[in-house]
Amino acid sequence: MITGILILGAILVACGPARRSIGLEEGWDLLGEQKVNFVRDKDVIEVRNNSTYTALQFKVEGHEIRLNELNVIFQNGDKLSPAIDAVIAPDQSSRVIDLATEGKAISRIEFKYRTTGNVFSGRANVLVFGKRFQGY
Repeated sequence: MITGILILGAILVACGPARRSIGLEEGWDLLGEQKVNFVRDKDVIEVRNNSTYTALQFKVEGHEIRLNELNVIFQNGDKLSPAIDAVIAPDQSSRVIDLATEGKAISRIEFKYRTTGNVFSGRANVLVFGKRFQGY
């Protein structure tokens, strides 16, 4: 009986989520993530909450990317298109992109980018973080 329980416990641990844990700084939320292709890729991350954010930042995993264009569409219909043309190395983050000091609710984030390097070495993964508005 005890052996069966131990085996079941080992199976449950082995079948746990394969997702790695992400260390976030206080006040930052993971808004979404995308795999990046090697050709010019355009992706959209839908933000499915009503929280307000004061800044965005991207973290790159796996391989270097070239980020060419970024559009942040807010729930009120406003659009922010910061000038950006950056190469971001693996395991590095983009610069912090300020949105609004009083915070704004984000509807979606559109970006154009591509993984650089060899197609056989795999694609990059981009994680998008938003800094929550803390109020006054």
